[in-house]
Amino acid sequence: MGSNGDEVGGKYVEPGGEFTRDQRYIATRITADGRDGWPVEPGRYRLAVSRACPWANRLIIVRRLLGLEDAISMAVAGPTHDKRSWTFDLDPDGRDPVLGIERLADAYFARFPGYERGITVPALVDEPTGQVVTNDYAQMSLDLSTEWTAYHREGAPDLYPERLRDEIDEVNAVVFADVNNGVYRCGFAGSQEAYDKAYHRLFDRLDWLTERLAGQRYLVGETITEADVRLFTTLVRFDPVYHGHFKCNRQKLTELPVLWAYARDLFTTPGFGDTVDFDHIKRHYYQVHRDINPTGIVPLGPDLSNWLTPHGREELGGRPFGDGTPPPPPPPAERVDPAHTPLR
Repeated sequence: MGSNGDEVGGKYVEPGGEFTRDQRYIATRITADGRDGWPVEPGRYRLAVSRACPWANRLIIVRRLLGLEDAISMAVAGPTHDKRSWTFDLDPDGRDPVLGIERLADAYFARFPGYERGITVPALVDEPTGQVVTNDYAQMSLDLSTEWTAYHREGAPDLYPERLRDEIDEVNAVVFADVNNGVYRCGFAGSQEAYDKAYHRLFDRLDWLTERLAGQRYLVGETITEADVRLFTTLVRFDPVYHGHFKCNRQKLTELPVLWAYARDLFTTPGFGDTVDFDHIKRHYYQVHRDINPTGIVPLGPDLSNWLTPHGREELGGRPFGDGTPPPPPPPAERVDPAHTPLR
C-alpha cells in the first residue's frame, strides 16, 4: 500500500475511469536456500509495516501466528504519510531505531537509486545493508509460512497446507480481485459507470462469501489459513472506512450477519484482533486521501464495543489452530494502544 499516488494531497481517483492497482512489485524472495541471494536468517531482516494498511496487516498477523517475532523484527510507520513515503514518526526523533532512517523510501533508494514506483508497505529490509529486499506482499506472507519453517514457534498453525493450496489460491484470487482490491475500485472510481460496476462486483462477492461461510467456520478447510487472513484485513476496515469513505454502502458489515459473525470470530482469535489499530486505520484513509475527503476530518465512529459480542461460530465446528496452539500475547513493544482497540 502506498503506490498509485497514495500520498497526502496526491491523486487517487482516475478521472473518468477505473482504478487500476500497480501490481509491479520487487519480486526478490527470501528463501531457505537463498536462491535470490537473500537466505532465511533470523535477526537479519526487518519487516516495515503500517498498522493502517490492510496489506501490511496481513504480514503482522502471519508473523504473530507463526511466532516469528524473534526471527524478524518489525518497524512500524505512522498512519499518515506525505508524497515522499511512509515515515517513522512514531519513533523517538522520527527515526526507526534499527534501520536509522526517517522514511521507508531510504531503504528503497539504498537498493534502487531513483526508484520510481510506489514506496509501499509491507516491505522486508536487509538490516546489514539497509536495502529493501521485497515488497511483494502476497508472496511475502506465503514465504513466511513455507520458507521460515525452521523458526516457527512450537504449535504454529499451517496457514498454507499443501493439500489445500490450489483451493486457497483460487479463493484468494477472487477475494483479491473483488473484495480486497474491490473496495479501492469503488473508492477511487473516476466515473459513475466505473463505480457502479465495482460496487456490484464487490457486493456480489460478499454475497458469495456469505453463502460459503454460512455452513463452514473458515474459508478453506477446518482451520485458519492464509485465505482467512486476507479476507479479515478488509472486513475489519469495512465499517470504519470502506462503507463511508469508499462508498461501499449497500450494507455495513454489521448488517451482513454471517460475515459479521465470521469477522468477530477471527477478531477475538489471538493473532488477529490484537494487531488491529482502528485509530491508525481511520487516520490513514481520511487524512491521506484528500481528493476524496478534502477536509481531512476523521470520523469519531463507529462504536467498536460490538466487536466483542458473542459470534456463535464455534457451533460450525473447526479448530482455529488445528493441532497447534494460539500464539502468546504480543511482545509489550508491539501491543496496540489500548485506546485504539476494544480488546483489553
